[in-house]
Amino acid sequence: MARVIRFHRHGGPEVLRIEAVDVAPPAPGEVQIRVRALGLNRAEALLRTGTYIETAKFPSGLGLEAAGIVEAVGEDVTGFAPGDKVSIVPPLSMARWPAYAELANFPAEMVVKHPSALGFEAAAAMWMQYLTAYGALVDVAGLGQGDVVVITAASSSVGLAAIQIANRVGAVPIALTRTSAKRRALLDAGATEVIASEEEDIGSRLGEIAGSNVVKVVFDAVGGPAFEPLTAAMAPGGILIEYGGLSPGPTPFPLFTVLSKSLTLRGYLVHEIIRDPARLARAKAFIVDGLSDGTLKPIIARTFPFEEIVEAHRFLETNMQFGKIVVTI
Repeated sequence: MARVIRFHRHGGPEVLRIEAVDVAPPAPGEVQIRVRALGLNRAEALLRTGTYIETAKFPSGLGLEAAGIVEAVGEDVTGFAPGDKVSIVPPLSMARWPAYAELANFPAEMVVKHPSALGFEAAAAMWMQYLTAYGALVDVAGLGQGDVVVITAASSSVGLAAIQIANRVGAVPIALTRTSAKRRALLDAGATEVIASEEEDIGSRLGEIAGSNVVKVVFDAVGGPAFEPLTAAMAPGGILIEYGGLSPGPTPFPLFTVLSKSLTLRGYLVHEIIRDPARLARAKAFIVDGLSDGTLKPIIARTFPFEEIVEAHRFLETNMQFGKIVVTI
């Protein structure tokens, strides 16, 4: 028997329960992990509330990121042995391979031996944020030396990962955040400039910081009315990558700006990297190299014990965190 976290109906954090269940041995092609730490993601709150791209079947597990020790390996699995310290690339289905558990099975291709100096908490916090940001900025947009990139929701784990990756490739990251409360922390995290969208005019500030028509990439998790000043600041041929929809307001389509500058507005999900072995291999190499040389370093906002998963989800939904929320077992 092992403790797992499940929910039997959609709802708020209070629907999460810790239950004892029998965990099956790893199937062929799977690796069983004794989990030591979990990384929390907004996707898990969406699955819990019934608003995710995947549909839960009750009772449902959840969770996309974990780090721990290999407990057992299934048939046809090579390269892993009991006792190996590993972390998990988010699988395509968290309902099929949920991570919120003391003992969990994952596809072997999603299991990675992370750098030996990386602790379990940092290892559990890294894959979703860095894969999401790398896939958008490097794989899709081709961000490089001297390119200006605007990063919205910059204090989220993905936003902070994007800042680090932009600096690693020599780009110029401009961080957007709602208020100036996190300005100093974002600058310390590597942002070249910070714009507080609820306190400053985005278009005017971008003009002051970077000049007009120079932003090559916008990496946006928000949508909403900011689309207009963001696209107005973009360089001809620039690309706006949308990976979220946090704004409660409608998102305008800036038709004439898009036409006059030949802009690309592109939806993006990290799944397109995860499901492509060649792209995933390149992403893994970039991330592991960055973790090894210190240019990439997960920022952890707060840790909670496994028994406080409800409180951890409540904190997740406050949007007050700076970086990743981690649960330890």
